[in-house]
Amino acid sequence: MSSAKNINITLNIWRQKNSKEKGKMETYKLNDVSTASSFLEMLDQLNEQLVNERKEPIAFDHDCREGICGMCSLYINGRAHGPDTGITTCQLHMRMFNDGDTIVVEPWRSAAFPVIKDLIVDRTALDRIQQAGGFVSVNTSGNTIDANSIPIPKDEADKAFEAAACIGCGACVATCKNGSAMLFVGAKVSQYALLPQGRVEATNRVLNMVNQMDAEGFGNCTNTGACEVECPKGISLENIARMNREYLSASCKG
Repeated sequence: MSSAKNINITLNIWRQKNSKEKGKMETYKLNDVSTASSFLEMLDQLNEQLVNERKEPIAFDHDCREGICGMCSLYINGRAHGPDTGITTCQLHMRMFNDGDTIVVEPWRSAAFPVIKDLIVDRTALDRIQQAGGFVSVNTSGNTIDANSIPIPKDEADKAFEAAACIGCGACVATCKNGSAMLFVGAKVSQYALLPQGRVEATNRVLNMVNQMDAEGFGNCTNTGACEVECPKGISLENIARMNREYLSASCKG
């Protein structure tokens, strides 16, 4: 027997027409929200109500709705992805809220993530960091070596897989008081630094990615640890330490 019930909530949501205009919080009442629905389904319900009232619907990012792509990034009641751990916004369900609750919904807050519209921000800064070095150059002339034929200690392989779990949602940046992207960059550097395929370009990779991170205007890390707590994939702070070691080593070589 289903334990789902319907609740009535108040939503304070950030509205902003574009990056050039000032935004503001607007309040909406939404009734008969099923606690079995996801947070994004609740926003769909609100938008349907707004459309029926001939009002502008709220713009928000989403894609897979399965916790894979990281597009659905919202700051909910003062927490990245909302009041739960190890999840993305699309995995947050309304059973986490109570009847009569007021829910505050904001976009990611970072100088490097300018607002495009309402709850949608421009996160292409993370893409540019990835493009600066987050890859392995492969010779496809027919002389390539099968990756699975290279022995890799299980401990290092596991750490590489854990780092590669990063979905680039930007929660680490949004929750950091400095707006730092070092957990993201640390994860991307680590997933290659731990594997033999990534060692060939290790020096240029870490230098280029860190330099691009700084150029994008992200803040520095002061080891608060909020990024690890709010990361939906549980990316460890160890990856930041590894990136710092890689960067120091590469700087000395340069």
